[in-house]
Amino acid sequence: MQIPSRTLVYLGMILGLLVVPRALQRFRLPAPLTCFIFGIVGAVLFKTTVDDHVLAVVATLGIASLFLLAGLEVDLVEIRHQLRRLIGHLATRGVFLVASAWLAIHYLHMSWQAASLLGLGLLTPSTGFILDILPHSGLTESEQTEVSINAIAGEIIALLVLLILSNADSVQALAVSIGALLLLVVLTPLFFLALGKYVVPYAPGSEFSLLLMVGIICAVISSAVGVHVLIGAFVAGLVAGLLKTRMTTLASPENLHAVRLFASFFVPFYFFHEGLEVPIDALVLKALFYGLALSIVVLPLRIAKSWVECRYFSRRTNKGSIRVAVALTPTLIFTLVIAAILHESFHIDDALYGGLLVYATISTILPSFILPALAQKALTTMPADAQA
Repeated sequence: MQIPSRTLVYLGMILGLLVVPRALQRFRLPAPLTCFIFGIVGAVLFKTTVDDHVLAVVATLGIASLFLLAGLEVDLVEIRHQLRRLIGHLATRGVFLVASAWLAIHYLHMSWQAASLLGLGLLTPSTGFILDILPHSGLTESEQTEVSINAIAGEIIALLVLLILSNADSVQALAVSIGALLLLVVLTPLFFLALGKYVVPYAPGSEFSLLLMVGIICAVISSAVGVHVLIGAFVAGLVAGLLKTRMTTLASPENLHAVRLFASFFVPFYFFHEGLEVPIDALVLKALFYGLALSIVVLPLRIAKSWVECRYFSRRTNKGSIRVAVALTPTLIFTLVIAAILHESFHIDDALYGGLLVYATISTILPSFILPALAQKALTTMPADAQA
């Protein structure tokens, strides 16, 4: 029996994306970056073979499940307790966003809308990726909590800003998008409650599949009305998390673990698909120059900003503040999303698009090399009785 070539391609893709990136993590290379690089290689050598509608659907499942999980992990009670500190944190980020947009307008000659999106892509931490690496970062429990709260709160605000900026050129489109988002917020809990009343009692163990189904439906609806899929999926996860007192099994730890496993399988295909979408013209020396310039200028400023916030808002030590600041540097997913929007809707230069990808790579890989050294240094300087 002869196996079809398309089947062999899919089998090779699954093996390459699920096994090889994990194996390379021993060299501190984040798996999403490896998948993204595989996608770029595939775009150059085999795009006609691997680029099809099936991969696009699987990639959508990956990003939707990832942001569904991000919404589920939002702890509004803890955010409310940290509200005063978070207001200062978000205010300084807003100042940096305005400053970066102003610089892009004056030096890159971009429109205010594109410049603001560029700033958002450079400054927004990639919450899903950060939460994934936190348990292995070497940070203390308190530092991990602060990193996760800062990243989640920043992501919520960034999603709202993304919604506004993506439709700011048309009042009608903006009104439709905001109305659709409000409808999702209102109708999604009713849908969950209806499922909990009429389906779950007669189908024990179906909560995970129903949760995932609603997340994907919200993602598709948000995409259909001009809102990015990640916003709809995030709303579904956030609503499910808020309903955990009325539907205890919906956002249970078991379901969170199941969604995390589902996302871990499909997310590599999202990064691979994003790599496939990189145009050949973006793989030029000028793009490397742009990426290095952005990294040299933006990353130290971001780390310094986060250090100041931790030092004076959270009253952490110098070393603890720098560890939290470095852990918040990855921007992989948000930079990829914003870069794609800028390239498709605002037709930015291919070299600048490539530069954003280089910046995303450097910002994401940085903690993998710096955090272990900082954690080891902190451990060696800790008193012996404290280590015990």
